[in-house]
Amino acid sequence: MKIIISNTNSSPIYEQIASQIRNQVINGKIESGYSLPSIRALAKELQVSVITTKRAYDTLEQEGFINTVAGKGSFIATQDTQLIKERKLNKLETTIIEVLQMAEELEMPKEELFGLINFLNEEEK
Repeated sequence: MKIIISNTNSSPIYEQIASQIRNQVINGKIESGYSLPSIRALAKELQVSVITTKRAYDTLEQEGFINTVAGKGSFIATQDTQLIKERKLNKLETTIIEVLQMAEELEMPKEELFGLINFLNEEEK
C-alpha cells in the first residue's frame, strides 16, 4: 500500500489518506482481507499524528471500506465493486453537468470544450 501526503493539497491529511486507500481498493490494488498497518504504525510511517490516521480509518470504516477487529487490526472489507463503480459514475455525471454549465456560462462552444478535454487527456498521458 502506497500513500503520499501532500502539504500543498487543500484536502485535510486524514482525507488524503482515506482517499488514497479508497482509490486503491476501488482499482483493485488492495484486495479484501488485506491487513492495514496499525494506526500508530501508519502515523509513524507518514509522520502524522495518530489522531489523523485514526480519523482516516474511522472514515473508511463508516463508508464500509474497512473492518476493524479489536486486538487484531483493520482489514479491507469485501466490496461490492458494481455498487462502488455506480457511485463513482454518478459523481462523474454530476461533475460533467457542472462542466457543461460552466462552458455555457462562458459561451464556449461544445467543440471547443471537447477539444480542451482531449488536449488535457493527452497531456495527462
